[in-house]
Amino acid sequence: MDLKAVQTSYARWAPIYDKTFGAVTNVGRQHAVDYINRHPGKLLEVGVGTGLSLEHYGPETQVTGIDFSEEMLQKARDKVKDLSLEHVAELRQMDARMLDFPDNHFDTVAAMHVLSVVPEPERVMAEIARVCKPGGRVVIINHFQRERGLLASLESVFAPLANTIGWHSDFKIETVLQEKALAVDEQRPLPPMGMMTFLVLRKSAVAQWSCK
Repeated sequence: MDLKAVQTSYARWAPIYDKTFGAVTNVGRQHAVDYINRHPGKLLEVGVGTGLSLEHYGPETQVTGIDFSEEMLQKARDKVKDLSLEHVAELRQMDARMLDFPDNHFDTVAAMHVLSVVPEPERVMAEIARVCKPGGRVVIINHFQRERGLLASLESVFAPLANTIGWHSDFKIETVLQEKALAVDEQRPLPPMGMMTFLVLRKSAVAQWSCK
């Protein structure tokens, strides 16, 4: 997807996101939050959107959220204010391909239902790996392309509509598994019908990173 398509899509969906896509993706989001709450620390949520997860993080988790859509972020800021979410450190507008954070900065980086939406997901994953601390976790919830079956056929049908519907139906898991510093720690399908995948990657405890 190109950046303009992302911007247009999420400006369009922002007013109704919580009751549409937000409701559909709730199961995966809850799995991710439950896991993160068992490993508190400094968290970066990439693609925080309207902030649906923010109120569910434990008080020991210091949350920073970023999103490219100002319309989405404004709804997240409203939630933080209305619910007095003191564990949310900041919410910032940012391009996930160029994260404005130091190397090895966060204990956990979460990307929920976002990697099949952003342009150049490989660059986003490289940035996620960079800002995650050695030994830290990358928690991903996403739909990944199936290799066979009826759903695989449907994914192929919808693939050309990525810029219109706002996500890639044919997104391959290999796209997020290319960073050498990150290794799969946990992977499992989620209901209903395994449409979404819960994926945890661990950054090598001896990984070194330098910006060039």
